[in-house]
Amino acid sequence: MRRSPIDLVAGELRVRGTGLYLDARRRRPCGFVSHAHADHLGRHERTIATRATAALARHRLGDRKAGEVLPADYRTPFGLGELTLELFPAGHVLGSAQIRITLPGGLTVGYTGDLCTEPTRTAEPAEVMPCDVLLMESTFGLPRYVFPPKEEVLAAVRRFVDETLDAGATPVLLGYSLGKAQEVLKHFGELGYPCRAHPTIHAVNEVYEAQGVPLPNVRLLGAEGPEKGEVVVAPPQLGRSAAISRIRPRRTAVLTGWALDGARWFGGVDASFPLSDHADFPSLLRYAKATGASRVFTLHGHAEPLARELRREGLGAEPLRESAQMELW
Repeated sequence: MRRSPIDLVAGELRVRGTGLYLDARRRRPCGFVSHAHADHLGRHERTIATRATAALARHRLGDRKAGEVLPADYRTPFGLGELTLELFPAGHVLGSAQIRITLPGGLTVGYTGDLCTEPTRTAEPAEVMPCDVLLMESTFGLPRYVFPPKEEVLAAVRRFVDETLDAGATPVLLGYSLGKAQEVLKHFGELGYPCRAHPTIHAVNEVYEAQGVPLPNVRLLGAEGPEKGEVVVAPPQLGRSAAISRIRPRRTAVLTGWALDGARWFGGVDASFPLSDHADFPSLLRYAKATGASRVFTLHGHAEPLARELRREGLGAEPLRESAQMELW
C-alpha cells in the first residue's frame, strides 16, 4: 500500500510536508484539536478547534501560554496555506470534531479523532465524512466489542440507581469528567432525579451550560456530602477518594465501554455498565465503508485487527506505522 499522507512520528500525527499537526500533545506551530480530553490537548501557537472544544480547552489548560485559536464551524471549509480544511461532528463529547484535509492535488484525507456514531444527549451527533483516505481510531477495534443499545444500558443503570435508593443507600456513578459525566447527569436530571456532581465535573458542567447544553437538577457535591435520595456522579479515578469514602451507605458503579471486559481495573465497585462514548467494532466497520475511502489507516487501540477485518470487507486497510523521520517544512 502507498504511504499515508499523514506522518506518525514519536506518536504524533502531521500532515506530510506541512506544519499542521493532529491532536499533538507537544506545542506545535499549528495543531488541530479534535476534542478536549487531556490525551488530545496541546498548547499550540495556533489551534484549530470548534468553539466548544476551545472553551473546554481553556478550562482544562488555562490561558497560560495559550496561542491563537482559529475557531471553526462544522461543514464550513476554510483555507490554511495550500490546504482546505473542513470539520465534521464526531459525536464523542461536546465540540468533538473530525477533520477533512484537501491536499493541493485534490486528494481528501479524513481523520476521525475519537468517534462515537451512536447519538448522545450532550454532543453533536456524528456525521459520515466522505474522503479518499481515512485515518480512523481503533479503540474498540476487536470483534468482541459490541455495545448494547445505549438506551438499554441507561435503563440498566436506572435500575441500579433505583434499587440503591430503595435500599436507603446513595448511588455513586463513576464516569469521565468530560463527556460521560454530562451524559449521565443530563439523563437522570431530565428524569427528575436530584443529582450531585463532584467539583471537577461541576466545573466542566458550567462550560457545557455556557455552550447551550442545560443540565437540570444538578448541584455541586460539597464537603457536606449528598442528601438522602440524591445521585452522585464522580470521576472514576476518585472512586476511592476521601470525599466518596465519606458517603455511607453507598453503592458504586463504573460506566465505561471497558465494562465488556469486566472493568477489572476499577476494583471495589459494585457494578459496571458498558456505556461508551466511542464507536464499537461493528460501528467502526460501517463507518469506514460509509466514507467511501479507498485507503484506510487505523491507529490507536486495536489497529491491527481492525485493519485486518476491513481488508476482509474489501477495503485497502493497514495500521498507520511510525515514519522513520520527520520531513522539514
